[in-house]
Amino acid sequence: MTSGLMNFLRACFQPRVDGLVHTSSSDSGGRQDGLLWYKDTGQHVNGEFSMAVVQANNLLEDQSQIESGCLSLQESGPYGTFIGIYDGHGGPETSRFINEHLFQNLKRFTSEHQSMSVEVIRKAFQATEEGFLSVVTRQWPTKPQIAAVGSCCLVGVICSGTLYVANLGDSRAVLGRLVRSTGEVLAIQLSAEHNVSIESVRQEMQSLHPDDSQIVVLKHNVWRVKGLIQISRSIGDVYLKKSEFNREPLYAKFRLREPFGKPILSADPAISVHHLQPDDQFIIFASDGLWEHLSNQGAVDIVQNHPRNGIARRLVKTALQEAAKKREMRYSDLKKIDRGVRRHFHDDISVAVVFLDSNLVSRASSVKSPNISVKGGGIILPTKTTPT
Repeated sequence: MTSGLMNFLRACFQPRVDGLVHTSSSDSGGRQDGLLWYKDTGQHVNGEFSMAVVQANNLLEDQSQIESGCLSLQESGPYGTFIGIYDGHGGPETSRFINEHLFQNLKRFTSEHQSMSVEVIRKAFQATEEGFLSVVTRQWPTKPQIAAVGSCCLVGVICSGTLYVANLGDSRAVLGRLVRSTGEVLAIQLSAEHNVSIESVRQEMQSLHPDDSQIVVLKHNVWRVKGLIQISRSIGDVYLKKSEFNREPLYAKFRLREPFGKPILSADPAISVHHLQPDDQFIIFASDGLWEHLSNQGAVDIVQNHPRNGIARRLVKTALQEAAKKREMRYSDLKKIDRGVRRHFHDDISVAVVFLDSNLVSRASSVKSPNISVKGGGIILPTKTTPT
């Protein structure tokens, strides 16, 4: 490693002072180890799960949750498991809002329809988008930069032997399926991604905006929508959806030269439906911070070849080891770098590994089970108090 980079790192190694940070107060039951939060094992309606989050940004922009039990407001159900990975950008406000409201919206629409469906999930996404728009509208006069905050949104719902996967942005869900003839476990990507680094996504944007030759721009060797953002679908990012929020006092770097009529980004999720098979072993849900360093098959192999307990933490550690290797540094040195500066080396990473017990997956959604709620944690800065 160059001496210049080592000097930069030494300047950024900040020893932590006891009492200045503490864990999230959510009912997560997880543990904190520096910038790593983890819940090594838990039980959901359809099997076991493992979760882990590592923070890189000064404020954790990733949010994640597993909700298992009743998926509606009525005790009659249906019952199942909800998994959410929300990779925020520009700040934590949107991902936090999704973490607080999306599952509640889903329960409300499930109650109205009295069943789980693609339509229910789509309505829950729409209501969450509209709810955050209301927040932006309310805060715009005093906090205009909130219009440039957004989040990817990956959701899995397991109900009545069916897996629904809904996605906005570039988080990813990968299934591990046993191939009985060979004994290997094959990685199958379940989610469609919306990142303009993918040629088909660029073509989609160009077809949706045929009169705008600058809808996708190659900037500093990276494809971006309007030269600003890599993803084409999200919750939030209101400045690229409603022209009235793309003006002063929004920072100039976010403002477009020309007003736009129709939204540039979309909040309409890609939703796929999968009927789970006995050979479907587990699903890995993770933000793109994991997939920057691990391939689909590489991640599935790790899960398959190691104990379930702590497997999400193992995936995160493997990704961090790869990130360190790419910068020609030791993993032990990477771990010493504090949040904020850590973002120069890797992104926030959120991982949920959901194991599928075929006996539990196939049972009727009317079978009642206890409600479980786990939310991925992070470092919370202390509230400053005025001396009396």
